[in-house]
Amino acid sequence: MLRLRPIFWPTAIMLPIILFSLGLGVWQMDRREWKRGILDLIAVNQAAAPMPFDELVTGDPLRREYGRVRVSGTFLHDKEFYLAARSLKDKVGMQVVTPLRLDDGTIILFDRGWIPSEKKDPAKRAEGQVPGKLDLTGIVRRSQVKRQFAPDNDPAKNFWFHVDVPLMRQMAGGKPDPVLDIFFLEADATPNPGGVPIGGQTRLDIPNDHLQYAITWFLIALAGLGVYLAYHWENGRLTVNGRTKVKSP
Repeated sequence: MLRLRPIFWPTAIMLPIILFSLGLGVWQMDRREWKRGILDLIAVNQAAAPMPFDELVTGDPLRREYGRVRVSGTFLHDKEFYLAARSLKDKVGMQVVTPLRLDDGTIILFDRGWIPSEKKDPAKRAEGQVPGKLDLTGIVRRSQVKRQFAPDNDPAKNFWFHVDVPLMRQMAGGKPDPVLDIFFLEADATPNPGGVPIGGQTRLDIPNDHLQYAITWFLIALAGLGVYLAYHWENGRLTVNGRTKVKSP
């Protein structure tokens, strides 16, 4: 039978640490289930057949994130945006994001894919600047936000590090819209004339590391409990089956 006579200050210090660590461990387990739900939804969207654009914007477009969409429109090649610091097979380049004007005048953003830096000038990839109305398949992505430690976008120089959909649409002549401003489309792997831009650059970058985090916090709580009990055992305040640790003289 275990009997513990707590000492005030060790208890006042260690108990909040142990409870806090346990709480964070439980929270990380909840976050793990939440993230699994997102990943399951994405897997369903990726496996689904391409949907019409009108169906996408009827509800919440982000519920179809990473799903495929059929859309028809005309590229506004003179209003291209360039996403810097993108690489492909260890070669540095950029992504070309081109506004797409639909039949009703709606403007959305379409990430056409990767180009090498030396082909930033559209004249050097004229074959890929396809004119007229096109039928395209795009992958739904959400508007991006600046990541910690990432550089700021420089709209004045058309130098971007993340896709700021509301601002880019506005600069391309689009009107603010609570639905159209939360997503853009990424090109699938269909080849472009001339070979560039190279589509099919979508990367699923949503890690689910919450189990590891939870285990870490549970181990911290367990270690804290071990330290707490060892301290009381050393000081004769913890007994097991009526026996107290006897210190050597």
